[in-house]
Amino acid sequence: MAAPCIDRETTSEIVRQFGAKPEMLVQILQAIVMRYGWVPEETIRQLADEVNLSRADVFGVVTYYHDFRTEPPGEHIVKICQAEACQAMGSRALTDHARESLGAALHETSEDITLEPVYCLGNCACAPAVMIDGKTHGRVNQARFDKLVGAMKESR
Repeated sequence: MAAPCIDRETTSEIVRQFGAKPEMLVQILQAIVMRYGWVPEETIRQLADEVNLSRADVFGVVTYYHDFRTEPPGEHIVKICQAEACQAMGSRALTDHARESLGAALHETSEDITLEPVYCLGNCACAPAVMIDGKTHGRVNQARFDKLVGAMKESR
């Protein structure tokens, strides 16, 4: 699936909706990611100009938050919690299994599935937790992971 084109005019409209204020940068980026799924370099430059911040400031925010990405994601996004509670319940082994079964390293896309780490899904009591296309699943072992991914692939 090709990434949607991000045009300057639409980006400017999103910035205007938030008053072109530097303190609204996170909300502006959220709106861009909700619409397009990612934030390309040219959009980072444009945002810096329009909200009166340096490119480094905007890039720093984009790279700090895990939900912002600078590459287009796959059609499906699989996130595996890497926080302490999930690690204690096996998320490292689950992450290794996911990398092998999906054929993608963390932050990579294979067969239109993007694999990403996340540092808390708020589901600690049901660790390890996984989020697939925005839906959180708890107590995910390797077999359950394979079933969830299989169901996701069938829904294409």
